[in-house]
Amino acid sequence: MSLVDRAKSIITTPKTEWPVIETEEPDTGALITGYALPLMLIPVIGTLIGSGLLGPLGLMFGVAMGVASLISSLVGTFISAFVVNALASSFGSVPNQGRAFQLVIYSNTPAWVAGILAIVPVLGGFAAMAGGLYGIYLMYLGLPHTMQTPDDKRVVYVIVALVVNIVVYVVLAGILATAVLGMFGLTMLGR
Repeated sequence: MSLVDRAKSIITTPKTEWPVIETEEPDTGALITGYALPLMLIPVIGTLIGSGLLGPLGLMFGVAMGVASLISSLVGTFISAFVVNALASSFGSVPNQGRAFQLVIYSNTPAWVAGILAIVPVLGGFAAMAGGLYGIYLMYLGLPHTMQTPDDKRVVYVIVALVVNIVVYVVLAGILATAVLGMFGLTMLGR
């Protein structure tokens, strides 16, 4: 299945797409390079245009923010998949790192696609939030198909994974923002 078809199906018909994903053997490398990375570039492009070309801070700021967004998405995906897999046994689920990657990557699809709206920075933030909320629902739907989670454990599993991942993302975002602003500050001083 092509990237566009999979992204469209997981967003528009997740209840029928998760059973299809369940039949596929997870290939983490292919998932990252052939699916996640191209989708992660969508918010990077939106940020580059919105903050870099159209924004008041200039192209270098847009590039720096885009790079920070890409690094955050990549690192965050790996950490999230690790967390989901590590929590599996606690929620009556079957630990499987490849399946955890499937769950995390496909659940992030709407947030990455919505990232194109970063062309309009304020709108981009709301779109990413809406995509993230929909991603939580996708994770809830995907747990039985990827991690074999019993129905009575799904809500708590999603909540715990979400809380742990929010903490990780906040720390990661803080580190990256500091690095980007530091680089941007040094660039501005050099002008």
